[in-house]
Amino acid sequence: MKVGLARVSSVGQNLESQLIALKEYGCEKIFSEKQSGTTTKGRTALREWIDFMREGDCGVVTRIDSCSRSVLDLQLIVKELEEKGVTFASTEQSIITKTAKGQCLLNMLSVF
Repeated sequence: MKVGLARVSSVGQNLESQLIALKEYGCEKIFSEKQSGTTTKGRTALREWIDFMREGDCGVVTRIDSCSRSVLDLQLIVKELEEKGVTFASTEQSIITKTAKGQCLLNMLSVF
């Protein structure tokens, strides 16, 4: 199952483009939040997204910064997903962590 996460950092921003992209990618369930991505603290939808997924699922975001704006937090999130047997994908950056190339690209882009 593909499970999406959409995030914007402020109430004035719109989630609609992310929601459309996630649906077009085939996400059957989508969690969304209007919350800063600089920390994982207080991000209820992020925690629900992680907890919802099961082995074989794919956690999908439109861009890696939709998941986290912190390199360390992103690595910890992806590690937690991998420990559950869940892959991570980004629609705009063509990343999927089930391949070595995808893992390398994710690590490279997370620094920027």
